[in-house]
Amino acid sequence: MSDRSYLGEFELMILLAIIHLGEEAYGVPISRELEKHRGKDVAIGSVYAALERLEAKDLVISALGDPTPERGGKAKRYFQITKEGLRKVHETRRVLTRLWQAIPDLKLDLQ
Repeated sequence: MSDRSYLGEFELMILLAIIHLGEEAYGVPISRELEKHRGKDVAIGSVYAALERLEAKDLVISALGDPTPERGGKAKRYFQITKEGLRKVHETRRVLTRLWQAIPDLKLDLQ
């Protein structure tokens, strides 16, 4: 049976943000990282929904940090990419690169 799972665009962006943020990868910084690179707002609920999907696929793992007073005693949930998650990121990059290389230069009609 073939593996039919693939990363969606948003999931891939989340994984890349987690890699970039390292030990500071939790919901709000992940959302801000995406906003910075996309140039538009990212709903925090969308980020958490994607993180739950990625965790269910064993592409990320999470752990609770220590509670902090500025969060009203609530702990942050930190995320880390798994080996399988990293493998999926590299696989997706290879596929996208091959696809881009296989098409002719695109000229955008800006009129």
